[in-house]
Amino acid sequence: MLVVTRFVVDDPDPFLERAHTALAALAARPGYVSGQLARAVDEPDTWTMVTAWESVGAYRRALSSYEVKLYATPLLAEALNEPSAFEVLAAAEPGGEVVVAGSDRADGPALRSRP
Repeated sequence: MLVVTRFVVDDPDPFLERAHTALAALAARPGYVSGQLARAVDEPDTWTMVTAWESVGAYRRALSSYEVKLYATPLLAEALNEPSAFEVLAAAEPGGEVVVAGSDRADGPALRSRP
């Protein structure tokens, strides 16, 4: 599962300190796979935090932890109001084949393997 959270930031210094602390709190939770904080090249006031999780449940459990509520939730509340959680339905490693996964949603699309 990917969580893509976007922010519009007026003053990057305090934002960066809070974002680093939030990312560390998330990274300490079980089920966390990876995370990145990035800034848009063409619009330097637009930032994103992208985290990867083993499952939807792992992410939801992480959000209920005390440290995440204390350090990450206030920052996440400042994010743009748009969808942020995505289930990964296909992936490819460098030079590898596309690996297709089924959807956890009952109404998810019918997926098939790609050559």
